[in-house]
Amino acid sequence: MDRNTYTGLFLIMLILFGSFYLMKPSEADLKKAQIAAHADSLKKAGIKTAVVTAPKVDSVPKAQVVDSAILKTAFGAATVGTEQLVTVENKDLLLKVSTHGGRVQYAELKKFKTFDGKPLVLFNGPNEHFGLNFIAGNKKINTNDLYFKPSATALNSAGADSAISFRLNYSATQYIDYVYSLPAAGYKLGLVIKETGLDGVIADSKVVDINWQSSMLKTEKDMSMERQYSTVYYKNTEDDVNSLSVTGDEAKDVNDKKIQWVSFKQHFFSNVLIYKDGFTKSNLKVSMDTSNKTEVKQMQASLQIPANSAGVYPMEFYYGPNEFKLLKAQGFNLDKQIDLGWGPLKWINRYAVLVVFDFLKKFGWNYGIVILLLTILLKLVLSPLTYKSYLSMAKMRVLKPEMDEIKAKVGEDNPTLLQQEYMKLYKKAGVNPLGGCLPMVLQLPIVFAFLRFFPALFELRGESFLWMKDLSTYDDLIKFGTTIPLLGDHLSLMCLLMTISTFIYTYFNNQISGATGQMKYIGYITPVIFIFVLNKYPSGLNYYYFLANMLTFAQQYAIRLMVDDKKIHAQIQENKKKPEDKTAKKKSGFAAKMEDYMRNQQVQSQAPKQIPPAKKGK
Repeated sequence: MDRNTYTGLFLIMLILFGSFYLMKPSEADLKKAQIAAHADSLKKAGIKTAVVTAPKVDSVPKAQVVDSAILKTAFGAATVGTEQLVTVENKDLLLKVSTHGGRVQYAELKKFKTFDGKPLVLFNGPNEHFGLNFIAGNKKINTNDLYFKPSATALNSAGADSAISFRLNYSATQYIDYVYSLPAAGYKLGLVIKETGLDGVIADSKVVDINWQSSMLKTEKDMSMERQYSTVYYKNTEDDVNSLSVTGDEAKDVNDKKIQWVSFKQHFFSNVLIYKDGFTKSNLKVSMDTSNKTEVKQMQASLQIPANSAGVYPMEFYYGPNEFKLLKAQGFNLDKQIDLGWGPLKWINRYAVLVVFDFLKKFGWNYGIVILLLTILLKLVLSPLTYKSYLSMAKMRVLKPEMDEIKAKVGEDNPTLLQQEYMKLYKKAGVNPLGGCLPMVLQLPIVFAFLRFFPALFELRGESFLWMKDLSTYDDLIKFGTTIPLLGDHLSLMCLLMTISTFIYTYFNNQISGATGQMKYIGYITPVIFIFVLNKYPSGLNYYYFLANMLTFAQQYAIRLMVDDKKIHAQIQENKKKPEDKTAKKKSGFAAKMEDYMRNQQVQSQAPKQIPPAKKGK
């Protein structure tokens, strides 16, 4: 390949790479007695009564100053109480619901651990909010600030589906129930909000306003990468899935279409609220405090739904992993919040790479072996392009002596004429100068598709291979003890091996193409970029790129045994002897314009320069 071809290919890669980067609670003594069950509310909700286990109520006493005037206002009696954390659990989830607001305050996934082996807690503490906003008795009410009464001290659904309710009383016959239902296994928590006898109490009963906030806790090794994949996602009733910014703070109003679910998504886990009838108005926010080392991001959703005559609003929470098949099984297109890239990259990952990966993982092999087999299959599919690229570069290498003769004859002072002569030689020899790089360019979408695929792949989380303890994050076998600009506090060994293999690949590629001069060194810039960009990326990704390079070496070696330079040279000489076909197909518009452009440039360069007349003095 000549200088322009190399430069063009390098700029294409640089632009594509750039587009991807510019594109706490306390525990108290167990003392509370069992509270009378609200069997009537459970019966009306159509859910069977909870089977109460041994008491698991966490009391969180709060010193309060009681104002008798407040007690006489709407829901005034509910402003006073003692916070209790009621444990609700099944095979997969352990939740704690606070009587202060009736909200889920703590969510733990039993089957998973954080990167450092601790229980995996999605959120925990007073920063978790879920409440209704309305006006009653000329006073603004936020149920998140009021005390509910639970129907049981605990709920364990490990044996069968069961439910528990939390009641906010206005009077003995007027109240709001939160009815939580939990299956024996799984990551969904049902919630039915039921208003009883409040038509004359709530000022504006046409809509129901919900405020939901959460601070998502760190669960992964690399906070910066976790933040890069965490934000608010939402889906409207027309199946369009969108998200807020992943790089900074953002607030957005969504009023044109109903929203069916809102997800507070982290890198590998999500906290989702689903209302299948759709929220009519929504205000969504995401913010990030970079000085906070325990919270990934803070997320908020203000949601509105139209009131109905029954006063019953069934919803669902999903607290679980972002595993593609698991999310898809939940329905409502929850799997679309997994970022598999944009445009063609998303389709390559979703309908090709993911399908093959799911097939290979069924055999139960180590994921390092699965990645190896995935790479081999991919290289086999791309082998025709690899062969064509090698053959084209071999032809250019054979032509190089003749190109050097043309350069010596024409000189480098007239690049337009030099390119014209090169084009004549290519035409006579039947060689396409772009034949070597076009197959490489066609493979670039696949290269970049994997750049999005592996970081989003939940299955690699916590999986080890060789010295890599977790394929979903970087391996820090080499630690610096201090932070180095652009590189960080470590050097990933797999990233280093991948970079070295890329250097070697570039060297052998130069031998095949016959690159000389500055062209020999341009290809070495890309590996230098890799070491800084990919050092914090998953070791599984760098492992794949390393394997791809090594398999390319093997392919090129095999092809080299099949390709004879002498036969290529003889074929080129035979092509040059053939008379020009006058009936040959007319040049394409682009080729004709390029030839006209070079011809005009040649004419202008040979035209004598006119010396402007000297100005006359006054």
